[in-house]
Amino acid sequence: AANLVKLPGDIDFETGAAMMLQGMTAQYLLRRTYRVQAGDTILIHAAAGGVGLIACQWAKALGATVIGTVGSEQKAELARAHGCDHPIVYTRENFAERVREITSGAGVAVVYDSIGKDTFMDSLTCLRPIGTMVLFGASSGPVPPVDLGLLAKHGSLFVTRPTLFTYVARRDDLIATAGDLFDVVRAGKVKIEVNQRYALADATQAHVDLEARRTTGSTILVP
Repeated sequence: AANLVKLPGDIDFETGAAMMLQGMTAQYLLRRTYRVQAGDTILIHAAAGGVGLIACQWAKALGATVIGTVGSEQKAELARAHGCDHPIVYTRENFAERVREITSGAGVAVVYDSIGKDTFMDSLTCLRPIGTMVLFGASSGPVPPVDLGLLAKHGSLFVTRPTLFTYVARRDDLIATAGDLFDVVRAGKVKIEVNQRYALADATQAHVDLEARRTTGSTILVP
């Protein structure tokens, strides 16, 4: 019971099923790990994914300029439609070079990276001095040991490896995080996209598709 939150009556069960893990992840990333401010330029990897689409919308509502990496032109259009100002198709563009072009060499305030090994080192070069590298996942594998001297070399950077469960371990934090998410969804600032539905019996296929990056937005299992 300590881990339950009350779903507002004007949010349907399917939306509730699709939004909680990804939406609360976006909340702690944008409002607590690095508190995005109006005027910030930020980079979100996997911008067309479940967390990515929510984070792009939310960051845009906060007044940020949003750069996002995606795997295809189709995903670029999806990210753009959800607040990503500059989608970068990483399969045909070097994202670090494009970030430097977009920011005129200034770099971004924060990188939100759920990919890990394949993007981490180049992500460091995207940051402005005293920028923040937020590694919150590792879909491409764990990041190898890093020489902390690189943080000084690239401008006195911060690096953190947060998890949602740490941020909502206290009941008060859980309620506040969920409440903030409910508020932006109910206000229409963030729309929850359920783009895949699988029968519960097909849960294995859902995992296969997720690992193959065939999905966008949120995925739910239907009993």
